[in-house]
Amino acid sequence: MLHRLALRLLPSLTLAVTEERVRRRKRWVMMAPGLVAFVVYRAAKYVLPLSEPLALLAISGLISAVTAVWAYRSGRDRPLATIWREDGPTRFGWLTGWIGFAYGVQLSLLVLALLKILAHYDFLHHPDGPAMMAIIIACTSVARDAFEIGYVRRLQQDGTPFLTFPDGEVFRQYLRHPPPQVLRWTCLAALGCLMAAVAVARVPMGETELAQFFTVTVVAGTVTLFAYVAGEQRPDGWRGRLSVVGWSELFKFWWWPGLAFAATYYLVVAGLVTFVLRWNTESLWLQALIASLVAGLMALYSYFLGSRRYQEDRISQVVPPSLLRCPFVMGLLSKKIPHSTQTAMTLSDPVLESRQQG
Repeated sequence: MLHRLALRLLPSLTLAVTEERVRRRKRWVMMAPGLVAFVVYRAAKYVLPLSEPLALLAISGLISAVTAVWAYRSGRDRPLATIWREDGPTRFGWLTGWIGFAYGVQLSLLVLALLKILAHYDFLHHPDGPAMMAIIIACTSVARDAFEIGYVRRLQQDGTPFLTFPDGEVFRQYLRHPPPQVLRWTCLAALGCLMAAVAVARVPMGETELAQFFTVTVVAGTVTLFAYVAGEQRPDGWRGRLSVVGWSELFKFWWWPGLAFAATYYLVVAGLVTFVLRWNTESLWLQALIASLVAGLMALYSYFLGSRRYQEDRISQVVPPSLLRCPFVMGLLSKKIPHSTQTAMTLSDPVLESRQQG
């Protein structure tokens, strides 16, 4: 779900997909696949074994893959033949396979785990309701993200530069030569969350899924905030951050995306373990593994996005009030130039700078 974080944490992307006219169109794009998914589910449950997790996930992934192509085309506002010619098979395959099928499966696992852990509505015992929600929610979420990515790609084709396109290519390049700091943050986060999960499991009721869910969410969500600020590489560290935003805005960032995405990743992994692998989630070694995986991944993604934000903070770009819907960015921009409703931001890319100088 790195693409989702990038779309909401990097101002250049947030600016592009939060304009009011884009939001209005996106609502319709999300509604149509949800209704189609409901009809498909009602028809498919009579001929397919949707009470089996693998069958359900396969159907959800296939529906989401088709939805991703349709929503991406709606965002691009171009025929599929033109999209194929301009984007090529690699990006089209990424869109269908990752944003469509794999992301749809992840979201379905999230829904199934959420219902089981928080609502005690277990798909394995009551498959009908959770299965329907898993397919519909996954489909509408895929439609939203694919539409936003398609719209960003459309702006890119029309000449709008984006430092970080949310297809993971920049992240993969980043991992080829990662700085020592990101490796240190990832390992420390994984180890710290592992120790917290094991410590909580030692107290009464601490080994339950609910207790582990809250523990990993809080620890990994806190790691998200610290790693993101560390990735921004501000000269004065936390003092530099507090000179721009206050504690209230840091709290908002800790709440979203910190806690929200930490909980999301925990539920996805817990859903995979519970409904696909059929392992006992109250096993101590498994709880420790899940905790370390979630926290390590959140630290890695957050540090990377913080570094991309640092790069963006060096390119001049005007940010209108539409961007202020993002709570963390709202505080940053409002305090950067307090008396302006449209704030100037500096973002930077060395490649763009060299081109401009050339």
